[in-house]
Amino acid sequence: MADANAAVAVVTVSLVLLGLLSGLSISWALLPVAVVVLIFVLASGLKGRDELAHLNVCVLVLGDIGRSPRIQYHALSLSRHGYNVTLIGFLGTKPHQDIIEDDRIDILPISELKGLTVGPRIFRYASKVIFQSFQLFYVLMKIEDQGYILMQNPPGLPAIAVTWVASRLRGNQFIIDWHNYGYTIMALTHGENHFIVKLAKWYEKLFGRFSDHNLCVTNAMREDLRKNWNIEATTLYDKPPPIFRETPLKLQHELFIRMGSTYLPFRPSLDVTKEYMELTAFTEHNTQTGAVTRSAGRPALLISSTSWTEDEDFSVLLQALEEAGHKLPSLVCVITGKGPQKEYYKKLIDSKEFHHIKICTPWLEAEDYPVLLGSADLGVCLHKSSSGLDLPMKVVDMFGCCLPVCAIHFQCLHELVKHEENGLIFKDSKELSEQLKLLFSDFPGDQGKLGIFRKNLRESGQQRWDENWDHNVLPLIKEHSVHQTPFPNPAPSHTLTHCCCHS
Repeated sequence: MADANAAVAVVTVSLVLLGLLSGLSISWALLPVAVVVLIFVLASGLKGRDELAHLNVCVLVLGDIGRSPRIQYHALSLSRHGYNVTLIGFLGTKPHQDIIEDDRIDILPISELKGLTVGPRIFRYASKVIFQSFQLFYVLMKIEDQGYILMQNPPGLPAIAVTWVASRLRGNQFIIDWHNYGYTIMALTHGENHFIVKLAKWYEKLFGRFSDHNLCVTNAMREDLRKNWNIEATTLYDKPPPIFRETPLKLQHELFIRMGSTYLPFRPSLDVTKEYMELTAFTEHNTQTGAVTRSAGRPALLISSTSWTEDEDFSVLLQALEEAGHKLPSLVCVITGKGPQKEYYKKLIDSKEFHHIKICTPWLEAEDYPVLLGSADLGVCLHKSSSGLDLPMKVVDMFGCCLPVCAIHFQCLHELVKHEENGLIFKDSKELSEQLKLLFSDFPGDQGKLGIFRKNLRESGQQRWDENWDHNVLPLIKEHSVHQTPFPNPAPSHTLTHCCCHS
């Protein structure tokens, strides 16, 4: 807290000097001092109003709740241990049904404000930040007393600063869950040397130190926060909930039937008909006996999921499929997700002439996504961390389904993907092409590398989200709750299904 107070003093003095240098009168230049004094006076008066506030937790993301699975997992874990959760964020995508049906979780939606639509770009961006700041501050100040505010970063502008001010005014413990660094994502668009990127880095580094506790997604990020940001954090790896598992053949068939009604690659060949059989491209259902079997000569099912953003270059996969060509078996490639670059890649896919490879780009419902992962033969991950310090949740989900993965290399990927053990790591389309040919060389047999990787995943005894969260986060919260009242009894565990972000 001493570091935070010192930082506030430095920022306040800097703003005063900037005001004086800009020609402001002394009264206007001293306005930041008055604001800071007011905040601390109000904070002193608001603390400790509700003795049961420590049983309430605000979970916040300045983004789409439905596409923020880790935030939803946090909310469900807190509820499972008897906490009342206020979940704040945008409602662009429907949150998971477990969230909606949980009596201890209240969703408080906020608007995705756009700012002014006229004027210079920097002015429009600044107006958006200001509007979001006022909205978020208002929401955080009007909710009932909270013991904790747990906030996802990124996005952290303006969420970190606003949440810190609100937490000081209300006497909350402020926890940041670091998924990545926001300024590195901005740099993908603007470049590292852009003024906005440098300002965002300064902001994130300064206000990130104001939190009371920190979580992060990798040991590499924990070390970077400690060494370069002077922030101590606890590593909370992403782990799959129990619904991510290998899919029984009957459920596979039911999914393929549903998907076949919309997507041609899941339908059987037009020249294939069998009496008393319900067919898909991958499975056969005997309507008399009820038995479901895999189709003879079925295509391989390759899956990737994405948010269609700049940190994933899907031309790498398309080039690899082209380069592998006729040396691959018949193959259906499914790329799931929503995002800004989806239409660009759909046009690129349509321009390709694949002969025995079919590609489709669906958006799946939350309940269908883990079923499809558990039905696939191979996963491909093209996520390149903008910071090199976070890990792709899609691979976590794939491993939960015992699905081997080919993943593109970046700095800390080794914390998740073990080369030649649970998958393969590649650096370019040529390496991926060779890996695809190798892994599918004996398809549909299971004695080759693909089968070995799947066997290793089955035998690995993977830790799941609930166990991971209870070990790393629960003690942090209990430490500050136990001195006030007895800790609440855990509620029954949720049968958690995937929060459909396909990221």
